[in-house]
Amino acid sequence: MSIASVANQDSKAQEPAARLFTITELATEFDITPRAIRFYEDMGLLEPARAGRNRVYTHRDRTRLKLTLRGKRLGLSLQEVKQLVDMYDSKSDAAPQLKAFLDVLQQHRRQLEQQLEDIEVTLAEISQHEERCISLLAEAGQGKAAKA
Repeated sequence: MSIASVANQDSKAQEPAARLFTITELATEFDITPRAIRFYEDMGLLEPARAGRNRVYTHRDRTRLKLTLRGKRLGLSLQEVKQLVDMYDSKSDAAPQLKAFLDVLQQHRRQLEQQLEDIEVTLAEISQHEERCISLLAEAGQGKAAKA
């Protein structure tokens, strides 16, 4: 499911009487710490209201948190996530937003493919070193047997 479909799905699921969430409820629901939620607030991803001394979160905040966590799982930076989430809040045409999201995903894919290639090269080198060590150990073992 894409970030766009989550935003649309959550906006359709909103109750007529706008339900508010506490920081504890969101932390429990998404299995993160309240500190992480406050960090996302500091980054401008969430904008809770106040009910006395307590933070209260709207469905919009909940959706933005869900999108933030999904973007993080995709490996996007918080800055990239914020740009994308902010786009979904705008009332403009979705095409530029989707193109920007596609660009970010393609760039991230290229980066991950390069990392995968680097890892495969490193694993091949490790295999060569392992084979050489095994060979040297075998030779060392045969040398001791011949001397005895």
